Amino acid sequence: MHIQITARHFKVHDSVREHINTELEKLTKFFDGIISCDVVLFYERPQNSQKHCEMTLKVKGETLFAAADSEDFLKSVDMAIDKLERQLKKYKDKLREKDKRVVREANAKP
Repeated sequence: MHIQITARHFKVHDSVREHINTELEKLTKFFDGIISCDVVLFYERPQNSQKHCEMTLKVKGETLFAAADSEDFLKSVDMAIDKLERQLKKYKDKLREKDKRVVREANAKP
């Protein structure tokens, strides 16, 4: 999986970068067809202490998106990854149902 991390108007600490890489690698146990992930980190507003994380995950045949706000980048990353995990599970179930339907239709035809 190709991971691209972008930070707007600041430099990402190595600890945050490592945390993102390890957490995204854990997503591969849910779905093997992950192609790439783009992560964008930025501050919501200079006056506001909200840190924003947006993740775009490209899988075979689909693009998944998750965004999260928190007061810490690590929390924002974790919340966005939880959202992506739920979306991946749902997408995988959708693919399974499609495969089952194709098999049933093939068996039904004489």
